[in-house]
Amino acid sequence: MITTATMISLGYVKDNKMVDMQMSNQKLKERGALIIANQLNIDFDKAKELLLKYGSVRAALESGIMNYEC
Repeated sequence: MITTATMISLGYVKDNKMVDMQMSNQKLKERGALIIANQLNIDFDKAKELLLKYGSVRAALESGIMNYEC
């Protein structure tokens, strides 16, 4: 619980999802793309492209928000 509270206070969590994670395996890459797809309301393949382009969930979300805002 202390770790969770610390991560939230450091700003590593957005909308109850951990967005500052190191994607060290395929499972985490898929999870990151899914977070991006859900947050930006785009398809999964486009989310994977953003993740590969920007290298992190946070950077992809920040760039995507600029490009996909309604």
